[in-house]
Amino acid sequence: MKSVTLAMTGASGAQYGLRLLECLLAAGCQVHFMISKAALLVVATETDQPLPARPNALLAHLCERFSCTPEQLKVHGPEDWMAAVASGSGAPSSMVVCPASTGTLSAIACGASNNLIERAADVALKERRQLILVPREMPLSAIHLQHMLSLTQMGATIMPASPGFYRQPQSVADLVDFVVARILDHLGIEQSLLPRWGE
Repeated sequence: MKSVTLAMTGASGAQYGLRLLECLLAAGCQVHFMISKAALLVVATETDQPLPARPNALLAHLCERFSCTPEQLKVHGPEDWMAAVASGSGAPSSMVVCPASTGTLSAIACGASNNLIERAADVALKERRQLILVPREMPLSAIHLQHMLSLTQMGATIMPASPGFYRQPQSVADLVDFVVARILDHLGIEQSLLPRWGE
């Protein structure tokens, strides 16, 4: 069972993170899931299914929603420093922050580690593991661009939530799936959301 860390932070685009979570669980992955306080607000604003804030209640809600078990989905609070993702000896080999706020990008680029999401990303970088960041912001300031460049130079992959239109999407769900499919491809997880170019 492939293990993946997934964090959602307070940028617009909650649909990307929730759809990615659904696909990871459907693919049989074990997911260590974290969501920031700002991301909870974004989910409540952008969807008709707000999420509970307490980790235990959130775990129960997500297990029911995505038909998974607590063994497959681990939900961590912002200060759960004993979580596997907080240590290089226990964290999964891949982490995705989707969506990634520019504030989170800044904190990760500077090694702030003020909460578990930032610490987990710091672990991924220091252990030279896969870290994918999915920002959804426009326009981008020089500060944002500098942080993205710094993170790329550290080994992270920056994948802006910029869906392509060459498949002639018919719905918002198609646009979301385009981005999620590209993330799954980078994670090496089989997906049928989107054929690869030339297929």
